[in-house]
Amino acid sequence: MIFYGGYGLMIQTILWDVDGTLLDFLAAEEAAIRKLFVEFDMGECSDEMLTRYSKINRSYWERLERNEITKQQVLVGRFKEFFASEGLDAGVAEEFNAKYQYALGDTIVPRDNSLEIVRKLQGKVRQYVVSNGTIIAQNKKLRLSGLGALMDGIFLSEELGVEKPNIEFFEKTFSSIGQVDPLKTIIIGDSLSSDIRGGNNAGILTCWYNPSGKEAPENLRIDYEIGDLHQVFDLL
Repeated sequence: MIFYGGYGLMIQTILWDVDGTLLDFLAAEEAAIRKLFVEFDMGECSDEMLTRYSKINRSYWERLERNEITKQQVLVGRFKEFFASEGLDAGVAEEFNAKYQYALGDTIVPRDNSLEIVRKLQGKVRQYVVSNGTIIAQNKKLRLSGLGALMDGIFLSEELGVEKPNIEFFEKTFSSIGQVDPLKTIIIGDSLSSDIRGGNNAGILTCWYNPSGKEAPENLRIDYEIGDLHQVFDLL
């Protein structure tokens, strides 16, 4: 158990987000898309194109988090829209996404030496992965990065049948973990819409990983904010 300085709280459980928190998702995304552009003979994927894709991709995930569309509509729809907007063949979107899920796990770039941070926390707190990423992509990333072997459990929305930030995601996670004290449980993630809002919905502590220094919104409870994962040790 780890004490919070000044608060007298003992954190027993950490819920870790993966993409954009423990691992650099943008690096993996860029490498996977560039690789598949070559494989599908689609020409060069420029930095500008990647920026446009990332914006489209984010909008689809946000709609999923609002329960407006399904996971499959996200995975294929984002590429259909992207390819159509770039004058490319949108008909290959489904096959492209299938190969993209495998390719995402080929590039492992830890954020802030996350592997060592998680390793140092082993035995001191319970650590779990909570992710909306696909089973195929996340299992490969967690295996190749070594993070999966350090965790006490892995909870993926595809397996649970519900996405963060829905309360049901956390209820199913807590049901598997067993005996979770919300005042001694914290979620650490970069996404305000899935991680922080999810933590708010679940009634647990939240830690926003914000390395780019974005302005915090007023409509969410953010208990802690860090710009480097090593700051977790200062909090705990």
